[in-house]
Amino acid sequence: MTTTLNLKTIEIDTNFRGMQEVLHPVLIWDNREAVLIDVGIPFRLPLFLEAMAQEGIPSHMLKKIILTHHDLDHIGGLTELLNAFPHKIDVLSTEEEKPYIQGEQPHLKITPAFIDQFRAALPAELPSERRNAILHLLEHPPTAKVDQIVTDREELPLFGGIEVIHTPGHTPGHISLYLKQHKLLIAGDAMMIDKGRFVEPDNCVDADLAKLSLRKLLSYDIQAVICYHGGHCEDNVKQRIEQLAYS
Repeated sequence: MTTTLNLKTIEIDTNFRGMQEVLHPVLIWDNREAVLIDVGIPFRLPLFLEAMAQEGIPSHMLKKIILTHHDLDHIGGLTELLNAFPHKIDVLSTEEEKPYIQGEQPHLKITPAFIDQFRAALPAELPSERRNAILHLLEHPPTAKVDQIVTDREELPLFGGIEVIHTPGHTPGHISLYLKQHKLLIAGDAMMIDKGRFVEPDNCVDADLAKLSLRKLLSYDIQAVICYHGGHCEDNVKQRIEQLAYS
């Protein structure tokens, strides 16, 4: 029997990547627990608390945070969020992403050259306090202990079954999540939606591998997708993924 899916995307308006866009962390819940998939950028905690309150989700029900990968726009709010709740919230990721999330390895894309470019691109009128806070975040990304390692094809016993799909390329341990009963793919950054078009993710550590990961998704019966950059789509999803994977 298919269960009712309680799902909400928490829309975060930002120009974090140098362009105005909306990020889409996902909140899923039932009458026993709630799970967040990715946590956005720093200083957006009120958006998560407001979303839970609007849906009548008690704070103690948030039990897990699943991270698709370690890029800063996906984990930037992690420490802030974990510290906001008095109870333990488990953090889940792949083994490959773990050392970056835990701060044992520097983020792959936040290089000294990237920080220098970012510093030079900051608006001159930006207050020095804000400028320093942004640069400190880049130099010292939030960290947290990973409590549970997830692996390719593993089925998490949540909400009728969530299958973990290893979709590397954007980062080495990137994952997408497939809600089996609902034929819904939470893609992370395996692909993006830009002006209604499915597009390949930018800033990949291995673009060829990212393309192969898209082809891997074609073995699933996907009828809807949520992209972290681009949001929700139900229009000819599988055909559009196939076109992108073989373009």
